[in-house]
Order: sequence, then structure tokens, then C-alpha cells
Amino acid sequence: MPARFLNSQTKSISSASLILAISYLLSAFLGLLRDRLLAGTFGAGSELDVYYTAFTVPDFIALILIFGAISAAVIPMFSAELIKSKEGAWQYFSTLFNVFLGFLIVICLIMIIFTPAIISLTAPGFSGHKKELAVLLMRIMFLSPIILGASNMISGILQVFHRFLATALAPLLYNLGIIIGIIFFVPRFGLQGLAWGVVLGGVMHLAIQLPPLFFSGFKYKPSFNYKNPGVIKTIKLMAPRSLGLGAGQLNTIATTAIASTLMAGSIAVFNLANNLSSILVNAVAVSVSTASFPAMSMAFLKDDRGNFLRKFSGIFRQIIFLIIPLSLLLLILRAQIVRVVLGAGKFSWADTKLTTACLGILALNLIAQALILFLSKTFYAAHNTKIPAIISGLTVAFNIILSLLLVWLVKFSPSFNIFLQDLLRLGGVANIGVIALSLAYTITAVLECFLLLYMFYKKFLIKTPVLAESEIVREVYDSLYKILIASLAMVVLTFIVRQLLGSVISLQTFWGIFFQLVVSGVVGVATYAFSAHLLKSPESKAIVDSFLRKFLYPTK
Repeated sequence: MPARFLNSQTKSISSASLILAISYLLSAFLGLLRDRLLAGTFGAGSELDVYYTAFTVPDFIALILIFGAISAAVIPMFSAELIKSKEGAWQYFSTLFNVFLGFLIVICLIMIIFTPAIISLTAPGFSGHKKELAVLLMRIMFLSPIILGASNMISGILQVFHRFLATALAPLLYNLGIIIGIIFFVPRFGLQGLAWGVVLGGVMHLAIQLPPLFFSGFKYKPSFNYKNPGVIKTIKLMAPRSLGLGAGQLNTIATTAIASTLMAGSIAVFNLANNLSSILVNAVAVSVSTASFPAMSMAFLKDDRGNFLRKFSGIFRQIIFLIIPLSLLLLILRAQIVRVVLGAGKFSWADTKLTTACLGILALNLIAQALILFLSKTFYAAHNTKIPAIISGLTVAFNIILSLLLVWLVKFSPSFNIFLQDLLRLGGVANIGVIALSLAYTITAVLECFLLLYMFYKKFLIKTPVLAESEIVREVYDSLYKILIASLAMVVLTFIVRQLLGSVISLQTFWGIFFQLVVSGVVGVATYAFSAHLLKSPESKAIVDSFLRKFLYPTK
């Protein structure tokens, strides 16, 4: 029965999106629990700075060597091979799996040897025991790219076979492994117990996907032919994508390096705020774009431009329909969210105010972040990995320069410092340098989104017949108009309810804040849904048709 459950196939994009979205929400819940445990156990201080710093380079290795190959090359290449021959497709994957995993092991072993030098580059503000601890944690975490590399390659193949359930459960188990590390390993091994929790999460992430992989027909073959034409083409396809992802991760590494020179806790505050904001992006953009990518890739392979653009238009509108109201709710209820999720144990009031301010700034870039994910995958589905890579590289350079400039202004411009403190209500908080990093991150995301939109228009829409181009643009404008009206109604009512509740209940207790957050959030969501229905939003109707009726009337 468990095997049949894991091996079940999902035929439609809507159903696959639902499965992935639910799994991301459950994973997000575990992620919130993980962050609450981290904040309560360690506070926003040196220990969490070390933990988040130890993540940076292992993540970088995994992104440029494996994750880039999955979305940009493995899925399209495996799909193309599958059209010709199932046996040939499995031969291609087996060879690719062996070559990449072997290469990844060698790279990680080299990185383990040179970890002290890596820490000196990525966290120049660390010294003494703090640096030694960062070296130890990073060395342990270099096991993670090997395990997650194998697991994510398998995820790509399972998506081709529409086996989204196992790939959806894997992130839940990854977070569960980290939580086990916090609860059981940290008391026994100290901070390095967190690193072993990450490794355990990776093992669980891999283990749950092995049964459906073998059920799909995979038979392992010890083939290491790196000259295989399919492997060579995969490398050519993934190289620009990997550079683009690497550039994005370099963004994180650069932000961490700059934050390490600020007051202790800056790295922790930025990462905790970024984790809270990215939950919404993962729940919406990642789930929808992941579920739609195989279908868009297949439409492009069949040279069906009309179907390709219709899918793009529908998914683009779904994403903005969901992410715009969620980002506005996050902005309005940011203080309540931080206090409920992180306000425990050693997480101080100053930590809470600073994280709330960072979260408010990062909430402004959620729409851009969601569209960056989807637009990038659209280019990958069209076998164009160069454009996202070039844009990502340019915006990383821009972000680094802007971050350094804004940090300098915070340190040496009293007027700018006072302006930020007054605007974000940070009176009495000394460590506001991290605010500059959040501001630079948001401005950069918006710029990258606009560049990708412009290049999509230039590469795809401008080459379509005028009628088709105008139809797609009209669809987007019509949806955006209704989304903004419904969002405005939601913002007004949510703000009123939040203020009314704040005046009649005690906000000095967890349950008081929790009640204010839940009631305000429910009212906001209900207002948006009702307003969208009244405006006859096509996305609202599509969600009802695809999801609710599927479960209410499964036989129809």
C-alpha cells in the first residue's frame, strides 16, 4: 500500500500543482517550526551566524553542479530520449547519474580540505573559535550536496513520469531531519548536531524517492562514459543555467560575507527573515512552475508555439493571482508573524524588531522573486539557458555594489541612519546594517524581474502574430486589473480588523498575537477570494474548477 501510494501518477498540471503546493505548505510549516526552534535555542547571535554561513558554499556546489542540470537539461533531455526509446532514456540517465555523482564526490572532498580558506573568504569577519566552529560545520555539510545531488536528479526523472507525490514529500523529510538534529543532536553534540541534522534530512530526502524511481523502470548500470553524446549535450545545456544559479548563490555568499563584518546576529536576522518570506514563493511559484515545466518543455519540443505561449499566459496569471495578495498580507501582518514564529526563548525584542523590519522590506520583492523563478524556467523549457544566466550574473554584481553602498550609508550617514530607524520603527536598535542588505536584495530582485520580462517579450511575444501577442497581453492586463482591485479591498479590511483586535485583546501574550494574526489573515484571504469572485476573475474560476470540483465531484 505505501509503495502504491508513492508510485501514484498525476496527470494534470493543476493536480500536480496542488500536490506540490500542499507539500510546500507542510514543508513550510516544518520550516517555521525549525526556525522557531533555532531562534528559541540560540537567539539571533553568533551561533546562528556560524550555522547559516556553513550552509553557503555546500549550497553553492549543489546548485551549480546538480540543481542546474535538473531543470535546464535533465528533464528536457530525458523527455527527448523517452520519445525515442525508454531503454535509451534509462541508459542516458544511468550514465549521467554516475558521471555527475562521481564528479560531485571529488569536488566535495577537495572543498573539505580547503574549508579553512573558504571560511576566510566567505566570512572575513569571523575569527578564533567562531571561525573554527564554522569550518567544522561546513565540512560536515559538504556531505549534503552529494546526497541531495543524487536525490534531486531523481526528482527530475519522477516529474517526467508525473510521480509528483514522492518528490513532494521529500522536502518535508528534509526539514524533519533538521528538526531531529535540533531536538536530539544539539543537546548531545552541540552546534555540530545541526550539521548532522542537515545530513540526516538529505538521506531521508533521497530514501523516499528510490522506490518510485525503480517502479518507473530504472535499473542501475555502472556506466561512466563521460563521452556519451547525451551527457555532453546535458553539460552544454546546463552550463549557462549553472552559471546563472551560481551567480544567484554568489549573491547569498556575498551578502553573508558583508553581514559577517557587521554586528553579531546580522547573518541570522537576514536568513530568518528571508526564510519567512521565501515560504510564500516556494508554496506558489515553485510548485506551479515545477508542475508546469515538463508540459511546457514538451510543447516546445513539439514546436507548438501557440500551446507554449498559452501555457505561459495561464501560469503567469495564476502566479500573480496568488502571490500579490500573499505578499501584501505578509507586509501588513509581518510583526505578528515574526512574534508568533520566532518570538521564543533567547530571541530578544531587539531581534524581533530587526527581523520584522527586514521581513517588511523582503515582502516587497516576493512578486519579483516568484516571477524570476517562473520566467527562468520558461527560458529553460525553450532550451535557452543563456539569457537567465547573463541577467543573473549582471544583477549579482549590481547587488554587491548596492549592498556595499547602502551599508556604507548606514554607517557613515547619520541622516540616512535616522531615516531608516524612523521609517521602520527601529528606535533603540543598534544593529541596523542588515537593513541595508535587505533593501539591496529587494531592489535587485525587482530589476532582475523586469529584465527577464523584457527579454521574454523580445524573444517570444514579439515574434508571434500581432493578434496572438495582443491577446496574451490583454489577458494579463485584464487579470492584473481585477487582482489589484481585489487586493486593495483585502488590504483595507485586513488593516481595520488588525487594528480593532489590537485594541480589544492583550498583545503581550503568544495567544493574543496568534489570535490577531489568524483572524486578520482569514478575513484578508476571505475578502480577496470573495472580491475576485465578484469581479469574475478567470484565475479564481480556474482554481475552483481545477481543485474544488475535482474533490467535490470526482466522478465527473
